[in-house]
Amino acid sequence: MTQPPVPPMTGAQALVGALEQAGADTVFGIPGGAILPAYDPLYHSTAIRHVLVRHEQGAGHAATGYAQATGRVGVCLATSGPGATNLVTPIADAHLDSVPVVAITGQVPSGALGTDAFQEVDIIGMTLPITKHNLQVTEAGQIVPAIAAAFHIASTGRPGPVLVDITKDALQGHTEYHWPRQPAPAGYRPVPPPEPAAVRIAARLLGAARRPVLYVGGGVLKARATAELRELAELTGAPVTTTLMALGAFPDSHPQHLGMPGMHGSVPAVAALQRADLIVAIGARFDDRVTGRTDSFAPHARIVHIDVDPAEISKNVPAHLAVVGDARDVLARLVPVVRAEWAAGRRGDYRQWWQRIGRWRARYPAGFAATGDGLAPQQVIRRLGELAGPGTVFTSGVGQHQMWAAQFLTHDRPYTWLNSGGAGTMGYAIPAAMGAKAGRPEAAVWAIDGDGCFQMTCQELVTCAVNGIPIKVAVIDNGTLGMVRQWQDLFYGRRYSHTTLHGGGDRVPDIARLAEAMGCHGLRCEYPGELDATIEKALALDDAPVVVDFVVDQDAMVWPMVPAGTSNDDIMAARDVRPDFGDEE
Repeated sequence: MTQPPVPPMTGAQALVGALEQAGADTVFGIPGGAILPAYDPLYHSTAIRHVLVRHEQGAGHAATGYAQATGRVGVCLATSGPGATNLVTPIADAHLDSVPVVAITGQVPSGALGTDAFQEVDIIGMTLPITKHNLQVTEAGQIVPAIAAAFHIASTGRPGPVLVDITKDALQGHTEYHWPRQPAPAGYRPVPPPEPAAVRIAARLLGAARRPVLYVGGGVLKARATAELRELAELTGAPVTTTLMALGAFPDSHPQHLGMPGMHGSVPAVAALQRADLIVAIGARFDDRVTGRTDSFAPHARIVHIDVDPAEISKNVPAHLAVVGDARDVLARLVPVVRAEWAAGRRGDYRQWWQRIGRWRARYPAGFAATGDGLAPQQVIRRLGELAGPGTVFTSGVGQHQMWAAQFLTHDRPYTWLNSGGAGTMGYAIPAAMGAKAGRPEAAVWAIDGDGCFQMTCQELVTCAVNGIPIKVAVIDNGTLGMVRQWQDLFYGRRYSHTTLHGGGDRVPDIARLAEAMGCHGLRCEYPGELDATIEKALALDDAPVVVDFVVDQDAMVWPMVPAGTSNDDIMAARDVRPDFGDEE
């Protein structure tokens, strides 16, 4: 009796072929037993570059940085058990910031599922709340449709991470290769176009308002809607605020830009939202870091909420008008309607509003006061931005340095500011910079990190060194967990409980020497007179990663600040300085 023909490829070969067809050109990962069958055909791929990271968390953040910098889907690969669980933090990070990532994990053979086999964990159950979609594949023939669906779901509608868990026997089994005609699974529906009536009402509200604000969130960047946003802003003349996740969506240098709103936002931006009579929120989710106490947020404003995800509408702050749709599509429809309203004489008069905003700008300009004779961290970041030049991509860790980078870099271009907003993940900056540089090798990429964040994922500098990914890292080194210490200073009677990162005397580790041990250039800067020369030297080095240890004053604080749990009206411009927004018309 003749044997039936063996299908032409293994599930692992089908996986690699599907990744290639989906457009993946870079994969960040680490092999292990359950995923090992995939690494054999990956070895032979000429279309996919695999970057061997030093920790799976680095793979996940690198995939996120790649996706944020390029607009394409980022891909990471891990084995079962601890390999998969090490991806949980970056998956959660991508979920909260709506980043398109496909995470592929190996799993024990299907026959061993549920037996607590070696390195078996229920990664599907673990990641269900923090993925846009996840699925487990137990047969070789399911692999290609699963990858096609994962890429489609991750990158359409509101972007987000998708996890595909593949059992080892599925990778080892045989199948034929068929790319599905319809990659979307049953029940997955694209976002419908916005209701024309809602668009017309939004235009009318802009014409009737006297104190409007365009409150811009990261969804504008996800939708590639920056040109449409600028057209609307300049047509209406309304002031614009951009959230931490939206910096660069509207140029900082534009006269209509008020800065970043929220806990560490500019006083004019916070004040404008609090005193607005109309807020047009575009791709923003009214998170607590922007609103402060929601019962006192923008008490006199009507809220127009434009978002691709209907679940976000009125989730945190009730909307008076919901416009569900892709931000680019909505704005493209809104602009001509507003133009027609303006032409018909129904144009908003914002002159008194701008006069009021001008007074806030004059009273509370952005700036800082040095707290010692050494380097001021704000000075380091501002000068770095000036010398690095336009087009430089910046990533940041989380904490004081993140807020200073948001405040003192000039964010004039989209997709050049990458950070962990929703999750606030320490250790994000270096692997995200690695992913950004891998995706955009022509761009200069700087990671601005704190010494606490740096020590969480600095091992990925080895990955950068051996893979020829010459990122640059500015470590804002204050020897402490700076933002936590700031809270201890302000709210815990200056009891600095377990926030000092060194034992006194010489700082451990010596960051510059550690960088050199990992195959990087290591530089150190301690005094203002060295600052420009050090940055210029770092800029000139491009044959390997560069790490600059900027030793700064640990007493520097981030101002302005809205204390957690309070109203935005309680913003502090500096210690014991509370701005007076005034209620004059």
